[in-house]
Amino acid sequence: MNILLVLPLLVPLFTAIFALLLRNRPQAQRMLGVGGAAVLLVVGVILLATVAQRGILVSQIGDWPAPFGVSFVADMLSAIMIVLTGLIGLAVSVFSLATIDSQRVRFGYYPLVQVLLMGLCGAFLTGDIFNLFVWFEVLLIASFVLLALGSERAQMEGAIKYVTLNLMSSVLFLIAVGILYAEAGTLNMADLAITLPTLGQPGLITTVATLFLVAFGIKAAFFPLFFWLPASYHTPPVAVSALFAGLLTKVGVYALLRTFSLIFVGDVAYTHTIILVAAGLTMVVGVLGALAQVELRRTLSFLIVSHIGFAVMGLGLYTPAGLAGSVFYVIEDMVVLTALFLVGGVVARVGGSERLRELGGMAAASPTLAVLFLLPALSLAGIPPLSGFFAKLALLQAGLAVGQYAIVATALVTSALTLLAITRVWSEVFWRPAPLLGAVGLAVGVRPTTWVPIGVLVALVVLIGLGAGPVYTLAQVAGEQLFDPSAYVRAVLGGNT
Repeated sequence: MNILLVLPLLVPLFTAIFALLLRNRPQAQRMLGVGGAAVLLVVGVILLATVAQRGILVSQIGDWPAPFGVSFVADMLSAIMIVLTGLIGLAVSVFSLATIDSQRVRFGYYPLVQVLLMGLCGAFLTGDIFNLFVWFEVLLIASFVLLALGSERAQMEGAIKYVTLNLMSSVLFLIAVGILYAEAGTLNMADLAITLPTLGQPGLITTVATLFLVAFGIKAAFFPLFFWLPASYHTPPVAVSALFAGLLTKVGVYALLRTFSLIFVGDVAYTHTIILVAAGLTMVVGVLGALAQVELRRTLSFLIVSHIGFAVMGLGLYTPAGLAGSVFYVIEDMVVLTALFLVGGVVARVGGSERLRELGGMAAASPTLAVLFLLPALSLAGIPPLSGFFAKLALLQAGLAVGQYAIVATALVTSALTLLAITRVWSEVFWRPAPLLGAVGLAVGVRPTTWVPIGVLVALVVLIGLGAGPVYTLAQVAGEQLFDPSAYVRAVLGGNT
């Protein structure tokens, strides 16, 4: 067994266990939560470096050969996602030191965060589609409890909407898995890549692919299945919203990238055209929803939805350049959205409200806060030289290369409307004079531990833009591995291919 493939699961698991044992010591739990996330980030960086140097890593749990045992696989995409999970987990854990109250800590906030991180790592590393379902359920349980923790009315309403739609997704996922196993006799994803083309039932496989598309589309907040996200992400504490914004929808995107490049490629003209059209509709509907909102976090929630369309656009194009563009976009979008939600939390604390009309004067109250909002917001709109510009440029070039002018035009219009949405937020929250003179004085009440993770994430937004070449190189390797999964299949099945 390759211990490096198991550590991303063991680190958050044991951190959660020890945090539960220290449930009556909130300060110890806080330190343990930050320490566990930091170790996970280090493990992720080591894993990424190892995959870059040695190629795809595989571990067969219990030494059962694939496809009979459970495989854990780390290719470039998986390793990148583990690093981002550790990074965002650490940023949110540090932010939580000053923003999560002792009552929520005693109720298990830090163990739940660690269980969520474990579920994410399991989903990114598993090579078995049934185990992907299992890890999704781990995520669902942890995220539902985090969403409801505190039992405020708005939280419970959001949590019920969230869990209802995601349970529907889980049912569809399980039905699709059952049909797939009944026909193929295997659930190992590498083995499915070989087995499905030999079944001679393209119509049935396309139907199953559509079921998976709907199931993963719900989890990714993909059009028309996105409405649960803006109804729930604004209700919990800001740290939880930021964790969800950066990580939860991206696991749905990851599942789409993995399964629709490895398994369901028998009818690309049908399945990937649906993905491309849905990506364009997701962009437009999300940004129009953001323009209609009057609260900061609801505006940002709709922008999450809109930019899921960009993250999946490259999969719809289904070219190496398109897939590389999607991976690049996922990298920068996870960092940008986490930073924006954390900044939004500080804005609400400084201004005493999340309603745009009740805020104002933030640029005068805290120029630092204004800059920390403006940089990731401009990156989200695709303004150079920030990271979002290069990620969108990669997708636009990939679209133009294959003559998909409609999705390119949609992406450009969505970017312009995104700029309009964030300009509106900037005007209301930062530029307009404060409606209450006392708002300026509240800025001094923000603790240093809230600034540090935001500053690091915003610095990364700038650095990814300035160092777009090396980051895109990683994304390009990941995109090529997705487009040509033969190396993935050989690594998992070995001599059984």
